[in-house]
Amino acid sequence: MKQLTKAEEEVMQLLWQLKKANVASLLDELPEPKPAYNTVSTIVRILEDKGFVSHEKVGKGHVYFPLVKKEEYSNQRINTLVDGYFQGSFKSMVSFFMKKNDISLKELEEIMKNIKEEEK
Repeated sequence: MKQLTKAEEEVMQLLWQLKKANVASLLDELPEPKPAYNTVSTIVRILEDKGFVSHEKVGKGHVYFPLVKKEEYSNQRINTLVDGYFQGSFKSMVSFFMKKNDISLKELEEIMKNIKEEEK
């Protein structure tokens, strides 16, 4: 799966949230300062070329929808992060965040509880 740029990922986040949208709807949801309509249109077409998005013709325009699920992309990005920075070890990643105080003991316990529930 290809990696998305920051701008592409921002548009994908909106499409995952909205399920379907035309360029004008996406533009309405973007924060200020808003990019130009043509910029968003170009990003959506790039996402389509990358296989993340498809469209259906509605009237004279297009309505876009995601082909890749958010969970699928998130999983791929996490694995890339773990492989690239932590030699494929989730234990090393968790240890890193613990050392940087980005994860509290309570949060770690919640993560462990969730993992145990997933294993059932």
